[in-house]
Amino acid sequence: MVRLLLIMLFPVFAISQSVTNRNPYDMQLTNSILKYQTEILMNSDNELVDLSEFIPEILLDIRYATINNFTNDTVYKLPKAFARRPVAEALAAVQKELRRHGMGLKIFDAYRPYETTLRFWALIGNTQYVASPWKGSRHNRGAAVDLTLITLKTGKEIEMPTGYDDFTEKASSDYTRLPEHLIANRSYLIKVMQKHGFRVFPTEWWHFDYKDWENYSLVDLSFEQLLAYKNNIN
Repeated sequence: MVRLLLIMLFPVFAISQSVTNRNPYDMQLTNSILKYQTEILMNSDNELVDLSEFIPEILLDIRYATINNFTNDTVYKLPKAFARRPVAEALAAVQKELRRHGMGLKIFDAYRPYETTLRFWALIGNTQYVASPWKGSRHNRGAAVDLTLITLKTGKEIEMPTGYDDFTEKASSDYTRLPEHLIANRSYLIKVMQKHGFRVFPTEWWHFDYKDWENYSLVDLSFEQLLAYKNNIN
């Protein structure tokens, strides 16, 4: 009887341990669909919008859905990009402005589940390059985006000081020991993003935080959960 009781309790214990491990710093997380739905009902700006649907012409290169990233492993199961509704609207405005000059945006990453922040911290452990899990990332809030510029005719990236997720000083947004055209390309990207409410992160020329990012909750929902929720309400 005791053995049977332990067998019955084990799955519950295992689930409890898993949930605890996903939140070792006791952060206030939006980690259930019910809580996420409640936040949207309170303010529609809290919705995490699918960028490929909201801005159909935007190009996605979701590196963390591949092994082509600093972890050398797949982090996301789906190559998707989500952002809070006002962030998506601002990106659409950026894309519209860039289009007039024959350019567009390529998105590397946007909303990032809190679980991923824990994983990155375990690998890097340096707040210069990854968010501290006891504070959470602006990506976790759906209010940060990693991106670059492309030429619309070819779809090719416009040359920047470094590639994505470069952990050297050349990736800093104010690094100057560079050819003039690289500084000019980076400056143009920063300028157009700032015009629409974004600020560049000092150590990563590709990382932009949207204004009032602190007003959004830290979220730990998978892309699959977000898509399932969206499909259920449509």
